[in-house]
Amino acid sequence: MKFVYDRKDILTLPQAEGTCWLLANGLGGYASTSAAFSVTRNDQGLLVAADTPSQRFNLVHRLSETLSGEDGSVFLSSQTFDGERQAEDGWRRLTSFTWEDGPCWQYQVGGVRAVRRFGMEHGANAAAVVYTVENRSDAPCTLRVTPVFQFSPKGEARQSQISLRCGGGKIQGEGLTLYVKSSAGLSAVPQDCEALFYEDDRKDGRRERGLGLICTAAELTVPQGEDGRLELVFSTEPSDKTGAEILRDSEARQRALLEDSGFKDPVARELARSADHFIAYRPSTGGKTILAGYPYFGDWGRDTMIALPGCVLATGRYETARSILRTFLAYERDGLVPNLFPEGGEEPRYNTVDAALLLINCVWLYWQRTGDGDFVREAWPVMARIVEAYQKGTRHDIGMDGDGLIHAGKGKDQVTWMDVCVEGVLPTPRHGKPVEINAYWYNALRILQELAPMANADGAPYGLLAERVKQSFTELFWMEEKGYLKDVISGTGADEQLRCNQIWALTMPFTMLPPERERRVVESVRQHLYTPFGLRTLSPEDPEFHPSYGGEQRERDMAYHQGTIWPYPLGAYYLAWLKVHGDTPQAAAQVREQLGTMEAMLREGCVGQLPEIYDGGEPGPSKGCFAQAWSVGELLRVYEALERIEG
Repeated sequence: MKFVYDRKDILTLPQAEGTCWLLANGLGGYASTSAAFSVTRNDQGLLVAADTPSQRFNLVHRLSETLSGEDGSVFLSSQTFDGERQAEDGWRRLTSFTWEDGPCWQYQVGGVRAVRRFGMEHGANAAAVVYTVENRSDAPCTLRVTPVFQFSPKGEARQSQISLRCGGGKIQGEGLTLYVKSSAGLSAVPQDCEALFYEDDRKDGRRERGLGLICTAAELTVPQGEDGRLELVFSTEPSDKTGAEILRDSEARQRALLEDSGFKDPVARELARSADHFIAYRPSTGGKTILAGYPYFGDWGRDTMIALPGCVLATGRYETARSILRTFLAYERDGLVPNLFPEGGEEPRYNTVDAALLLINCVWLYWQRTGDGDFVREAWPVMARIVEAYQKGTRHDIGMDGDGLIHAGKGKDQVTWMDVCVEGVLPTPRHGKPVEINAYWYNALRILQELAPMANADGAPYGLLAERVKQSFTELFWMEEKGYLKDVISGTGADEQLRCNQIWALTMPFTMLPPERERRVVESVRQHLYTPFGLRTLSPEDPEFHPSYGGEQRERDMAYHQGTIWPYPLGAYYLAWLKVHGDTPQAAAQVREQLGTMEAMLREGCVGQLPEIYDGGEPGPSKGCFAQAWSVGELLRVYEALERIEG
């Protein structure tokens, strides 16, 4: 898809900064600015380089650009500063911002047209900015570009000035080295710093001020009536590539991702391309992983297992899926798989009840697509240990009760995806028997029953236990008078809260409810939780419902799962809708109509991506991470189902 933002879309600075873009390098590194070419978050930058997906450094934070000619000097870049410094207002001269195979900006200043394009090298911490300047004015013009550096760990807004060592095509500081090349050469400038203001961080109660560092600049002068070109390349290792080569390869890769997606629908093709941004190589495990979201999150086990079916399997990346699954199989401990892979030799964190069960589901989905029996046999011992550990009991009070159902969580543990603990307060305490966990548990038992013969094992005990789980689940979770499932069995008022978690009890490969009850669950979810942007995490009729998300962290976290809209459960909702309506072409047409908001969602926030959340009351601009892996992955599963039904 080609997204075009012309003057009517960028008439004001808030409009121009309301859209951003993202490119990733497959290592965990990335680049992102607003459409105005400003940084509105400290986590944005033109080269956020990655040693690993968990160790990232904001090296090239932004570029300050001026164009000088017959009518004086103006900015092309945009930026708001802290204090009295005048803002850079290049957005006023921006005639269009487009996204197709990468970001592109066009400016008009009198008789001078300037175009900026950006590309990122895949598999390397390297980025290029390429300018073309067409001078049809009556005098020479000069484009001056001043890189602004941070040399800080990602997310740690620099608060103090440091001395950078500049020279020989290198910038060094804080133990980091950045290589800089310019087709027009580089000149040293007096070291200075600027105090940047981050509007989006201010809205979220994050640190709203940070320093940028300056020590070099590049200039291109274009004579009257001629065209000129300026290329800048930034990298953490010496690079022989020109800016044009990096840009060409970056755009070619983006086109190939569309062509190789396997989808016909243009929205699905764009989502398949967006999914690639989340896949990265992790040196500590020697395999691939999935980053949960940009710009804030790293790679987490739960998010990886939820995003994998859509981001990886639905896009046909089976080798990547196998690599990711092998990593988690290798790190199973006590029947659990990591929720977090820390660096520096520290032990992984296993604080999740769902990731191990979802790992079993992903192995099943992988086998269904590939018929790779050797991998099933490789995974079998781990899957069997997971089930055994859940039966006997393991960490975080995860274990099976006499009714066959799984309980989890104690104290301040939060081991489901609704996992916030803020200042010792659990906004969504789900200790007990969560509904989706027991749906995953039943599904895992049936999967092991089915796969057991392939591993020369006896599947009968898994089937017998699954029957007990099904009987207990349907008796204890179903509320006939309400027409939906309990969210948790804990003996507290939280049990009967109407939440979106029950939707996954309808969409796993193996499910427990009879068709009429499934239909009633879908109706209840649609009536109380559904929006075209996602599912609310709590019914608006609940006294604990929070209609908006924002402010300081405590305020945000108290709303996070208390009504806030999440796009990712929308995937399961649409799959459930298709299921209860017979997976017919008519049902597919209804879902396609409901998906009419998708293209608008891809235009808002981060172009081509789906966000983490929206306000639970009246959903407006997206919030949280502007690009979220499981949002993209789960909607890809819906488009895959639609294309299958439609033939």
